[in-house]
Amino acid sequence: MAVFALVSAGGILLDDRTLVGAPIWTKPFKFAVSFVAYCLSLAWMLSLLPRGKRVGWWAGTVVTVASALEMVMITLQVVRGRQSHFNQETPFDAAVFQAMGLTVVILWLGALTIAVLLLRARILDRATAWAVRLSSLIALAGAAVGFLMVQPTPDQLAATDPPIVGAHSVGVPDGGPALPVTGWAATGGDLRIAHFFGMHALQLLPLLLLVLTALAPRFPRLADPRVRLRLVLTASAAYTATFALLTWQALRGQPLLHPDATTLTTAATIALLTTAATTLSLRGAPPSPSPTHPSLPHPTPDPTPGPASQPRRLR
Repeated sequence: MAVFALVSAGGILLDDRTLVGAPIWTKPFKFAVSFVAYCLSLAWMLSLLPRGKRVGWWAGTVVTVASALEMVMITLQVVRGRQSHFNQETPFDAAVFQAMGLTVVILWLGALTIAVLLLRARILDRATAWAVRLSSLIALAGAAVGFLMVQPTPDQLAATDPPIVGAHSVGVPDGGPALPVTGWAATGGDLRIAHFFGMHALQLLPLLLLVLTALAPRFPRLADPRVRLRLVLTASAAYTATFALLTWQALRGQPLLHPDATTLTTAATIALLTTAATTLSLRGAPPSPSPTHPSLPHPTPDPTPGPASQPRRLR
């Protein structure tokens, strides 16, 4: 994927062609960079499984092969100057898109297998265990948003044999005014936002745990493993709620930067609940006192002088 990213970056600089309102090499570049982060995270999570787990090895191999095939087909269509996603214009374009859909399903099933293995694995640190498990489940939900994109739009349903079936945007056509860098729709909903946000829980939640662990020596409260676990659970709940909100906002055809009152109220509620839960999570157990044995009396010196070998008389 790093090689694909470099090739695509070169294409952006050297190839002046555009497709759906963006430089034609933008899509393979974004996919490659995203796959780099995604696959590195999965590789680290697989290392947490007990050694000798052949199922995990095969699942990782399936994800690798499916990802590579997906990138090959995206790049093939870029070289041909054709749209890779949703393209039904010619039999060959339709076959490529159907093959891409099959590889996405296989990739998703491979990631699901890894998530199930992580749910069953015995990881000593509970905060790490739940950060890995919950982030993998949220990432699966984020990937599943892609299946919503292949549904035909109302305009496509009304047309006869439309060349494009499916869309990233909701309420506006693909290729319209877009946000800088990301290319997300600026005047309507865009399912890619929730898709991106959900999939990258795989990096952000474990990264949060690494930050908490690094700060533990300076903040004694974070040294308590129960506090770190509570914070991870709180962050996961907030992330899931935000992901659901972004999906709902996109399905209503609402631009990301122009939310209505309902979206703003829901976002404020999520923020308030997250703040309250974080405050409660930081109320960990007080620092443990140094081990003492108050029930055992401290030895007192014998007031009777004399040699140490002289026995004391009992009355």
